[in-house]
Amino acid sequence: MSGFSEFVDALSFDDLPLELLVVLRRSFLDTMGVAAIGSTTLMAKTARRVSPLLYGAGDRFPSRVLMDGGLVSPTGAAMAGAMTLDSVDAHDGTTPNKGHAGSAVFPALFAVIDALHRNGRQMSGEEFAVVLAIAYEVSYRAGQVQHATCSDYHTSGAWTAVGVAVACAKLLGCNPQQIAHAAGIGEYHGPRSQMMRCIDHPTMLRDGVGWGAPCGVSAAYLAQQDFTGAPALTCDSEAAKPYWSGLGSEWLTVDHTHYKLYPCCRWAHPSIDAVHNLMRDNSLTHQQIECVEIKTFHYATRLAGHEPANWDEFAYGIAFPVAIMIVRGKIGAEELQDPILQDPDILRISRATRLIDDPELTAKSIKKRWAQVTLITSDGRRLEDQPRSPRGDAEVPLSDEEISKKFYNFARPVLGVERSRSLHDLASTFDQLGTVEFAELLDHCLEGSGKNF
Repeated sequence: MSGFSEFVDALSFDDLPLELLVVLRRSFLDTMGVAAIGSTTLMAKTARRVSPLLYGAGDRFPSRVLMDGGLVSPTGAAMAGAMTLDSVDAHDGTTPNKGHAGSAVFPALFAVIDALHRNGRQMSGEEFAVVLAIAYEVSYRAGQVQHATCSDYHTSGAWTAVGVAVACAKLLGCNPQQIAHAAGIGEYHGPRSQMMRCIDHPTMLRDGVGWGAPCGVSAAYLAQQDFTGAPALTCDSEAAKPYWSGLGSEWLTVDHTHYKLYPCCRWAHPSIDAVHNLMRDNSLTHQQIECVEIKTFHYATRLAGHEPANWDEFAYGIAFPVAIMIVRGKIGAEELQDPILQDPDILRISRATRLIDDPELTAKSIKKRWAQVTLITSDGRRLEDQPRSPRGDAEVPLSDEEISKKFYNFARPVLGVERSRSLHDLASTFDQLGTVEFAELLDHCLEGSGKNF
């Protein structure tokens, strides 16, 4: 029996340190704001239409789809919910893994919990905090092993399938042996999708969590019925051992979770931060900007986005998001509307933005993502910013006020003032909720809004 499965089986709320709970509260709130705005996208609507065709629910175990309320199977709810979150690239992430856990973890856990609720199993906030902590921590560690042992750069769906599998297995009452098999099933069938393909050719495939989340849910249900699949090599191999040391006493979730200010690939964020500051500090208007030079690491220079035709291309871009910040001074819900893609002022600056592959910044961009921006003005000045990495990492965190402001910016137009306020307050204290209050929070997360923003 593997050590990690014993850890999953034995973990209780009393084992969770306060600093971990603080991160999980922030992730809950932040992720639900993204879910609200994500529910309005074409990608989310397509997933919701398809999920009942592929994963229709029987009478015994239906689950509601995130921010929609439609009933499908737990696997279908996990798929549609993960695609809803993945449709707006503003959810939390982990820099060492070059990916995201929350976008798979929340819809998957919600799907299983909602099915259990309909069969009489009530859940408190403390119980949810335990499985949420497991899902994040196992995902992060499995992802680090995968990046260290696989030659290709895989999407987050590949390693979140493992974290989802073991957390859902605990929800379903699996024993340590079944939990180990759930990890192996989730890993084996998880989508080994190649991230750079979607960066080079942006589509709705995105970060793979739309397949990783349902794969993990399926693995848990299979393991519960004694389907076998162990070992998971990312959890239970010689190569994996160094990455699982300190499990239970050192929480990667605390050290490596970051949050985004902007709804696009994090590789663009240091450049967006830079132009925001340069424009503000020099009292510039976009009419004064002639062109933009961005030195950054190699992978980032492959991002599309000078003239994005859709929001998938926008998500994996640098030039266009940078141009939005220069022209509008912000990138929020109002900037995620179709007319923005044809805005002539934004397009002018985006076309005049040059990405430079910088070997020094490539060498530095291991634990962080670096960029250096220079603005060239119409009167010939070169305004240079210092090389920087994005805000939002644990060592340069966003404030609670910034997280709340981002949540409301995304949630209010879709959910309205009252529901947004209730969701904000309940999510921010979810681990302190009893079963009745947690059921209310779940309703806020899963019911539809009926709004198109």
